[in-house]
Amino acid sequence: MSAPSAGDLLALVRAGEAVTRSDLGRLTGLSRTAVVSRVERLVDAGLLRQGDELGSTGGRPAGSLRLDVGAGVVLAVAVGRSRSQVAVCDLAGRELASAATEHDVSEGADGPAEVMAEVRASLAGLLADVDLPVLGVGLSLPGAVDTARGCSLGGPVMRAWDGVPLAPLLAPVTDAPLFVARDAHVLARSERLARPDLADALVVKASTGLGLGVLAHGEVVVGHLDAAGELGHTKVPSAEGRPCRCGDTGCLETVAGGWAMVAALADRGRPTTHVRELVALADAGDPDARQVLRDGGRRLGEALATAVDLLNPAVVVLGGDAAAAFDTFGAGLREPLFARATPLAVRELQLVPAWFGDRAGVVGCAALALDHVLSPASVDARLAARD
Repeated sequence: MSAPSAGDLLALVRAGEAVTRSDLGRLTGLSRTAVVSRVERLVDAGLLRQGDELGSTGGRPAGSLRLDVGAGVVLAVAVGRSRSQVAVCDLAGRELASAATEHDVSEGADGPAEVMAEVRASLAGLLADVDLPVLGVGLSLPGAVDTARGCSLGGPVMRAWDGVPLAPLLAPVTDAPLFVARDAHVLARSERLARPDLADALVVKASTGLGLGVLAHGEVVVGHLDAAGELGHTKVPSAEGRPCRCGDTGCLETVAGGWAMVAALADRGRPTTHVRELVALADAGDPDARQVLRDGGRRLGEALATAVDLLNPAVVVLGGDAAAAFDTFGAGLREPLFARATPLAVRELQLVPAWFGDRAGVVGCAALALDHVLSPASVDARLAARD
């Protein structure tokens, strides 16, 4: 086994496991000379700050080390079915500037060229006042993605995006590497960024569609084909015979997805165009909107009970547009979840809203980029390129 590299040392500092050279030596078994040499390379590359550079350390010991969060930026692009959120973030994942644009990616509407042109324009505007190198871009899409090719695999609503590489569409703004993931997976990354000690959790994306991010032992589980968490198209008895946007019938989305709840409200004579409008009505006290959200939450809770039994999470996190009505939608979800799952699985289970609220997607995209560009392998490659 090779000795821990400079990238490995930076990972320990970034995780908060080491704050001094002594910590690094103790955790890695490296000699003092080897630690000093690696730390100096990281400092010279602008990735670490040390000693007097830190100013007030809030009780940190002398000789403290810290990731230099101003050494560069990452770009975050959360593409949804009805809007895109973009941001420029520092190396701690904090937003320095952000914007959002509305669009429609339904069949026959806005395709990747149109949407990504809007994204480019937004990012160019945000970067105009940023004089730092862009190290990477994290981008999320609804549904299945091909992470190697950086494209959508053609979900039921985004067929026009199927197989279209997205990196070339961002090239006029940046040539930094692009990392693509499904939206529910980046939500899980946002929760891990907010709470590094969060080990086992289910992170629900409840918006127009439904998705599930899984944290196990602190790692995001993406599955063999990056398709883990395809919750919305799981077959459930309550949806039997109901046609889904995917072309099949009986999917959970048909009774708990945002589009289905909007349709349910329309059946009550209350037409709306998006789940966000439904949530706004519920927040204003509309009884029909509240009932529709509660019913959708119940159907989701019924399906989640099995996942809770199988994975035994400590926390179920509710994110997405429907989560903005947490008191209503979450209450509907809680009842069948805690009633149907085994007593041991829910004995200490917490149900909480997403830490970053409706910013969770864009924060998760930043975390996706950071996990790649600050990985030991990427850091070591960057240092080697400087030598």
